[in-house]
Amino acid sequence: MSGHSKWATTKHKKAVIDAKRAKSFAKLIKNIEVAARAGGADMAGNPALELAVSKAKKTSVPIDNINRAVKRGAGLLGEAVDYQTIMYEGYGPQGSALLIECLTDNKNRAASEVRLAVTRNGGNMGDPGSVAYMFTRKGVVNLPKNGLTEDDLLMAVLDAGADEVKESGENFEIISEPQDLRAVVGALEEAGIEYETDEAEFVPSMHVELDADAARKFLKLVDALEDLDDVQNVYSNADIPAAVMAELEEDD
Repeated sequence: MSGHSKWATTKHKKAVIDAKRAKSFAKLIKNIEVAARAGGADMAGNPALELAVSKAKKTSVPIDNINRAVKRGAGLLGEAVDYQTIMYEGYGPQGSALLIECLTDNKNRAASEVRLAVTRNGGNMGDPGSVAYMFTRKGVVNLPKNGLTEDDLLMAVLDAGADEVKESGENFEIISEPQDLRAVVGALEEAGIEYETDEAEFVPSMHVELDADAARKFLKLVDALEDLDDVQNVYSNADIPAAVMAELEEDD
């Protein structure tokens, strides 16, 4: 979720927010290291690195940390950085599907920690391919409504390759093919429309609506996974209806 969880309830204690922010910083730094390792430290010739750095800056990661991550990834500090991406599949409450994306330098550690987090929190691990077919890689831009209408957004981004604009609570989501994501973001910037996040995500083809009890378990499970250092993103087809989310917020 790259610094925000689409299932996060609105009431959060400051300590939780600070912890999430630190976790988000660590994930962004890791992305910079991976991009620098793959394409070198020169941003002019490494678009993946330029993107990773701009995301980190947008999330207020200190510039010293960014520069150090670029150097470390490119091998300029004498440290070898070797991460690999691994996808794990599983099931949450009410048969909801989970895709867990890890970026790790230790496959065995990642596998055992993910398995433990899932099984301890009422989920089950699935075999490779058991839920992946329910998801498609898409470009997703998330932005607050801020008085905008669906038509306002479509006018701005349709020519840039956006497929659809969806309402998501107080936000809009703009969906595109992953290769059109940069053009969509560029069109928003040109139109002076502020956005919160832009990611290539795994979007589910169908959703499973959770009741309040299942939603509580699901959020606990996602929190446990997102707290793991090796986990970069958690994708799911779980849908928590607004009425259920309101009920959960009363728990706080």
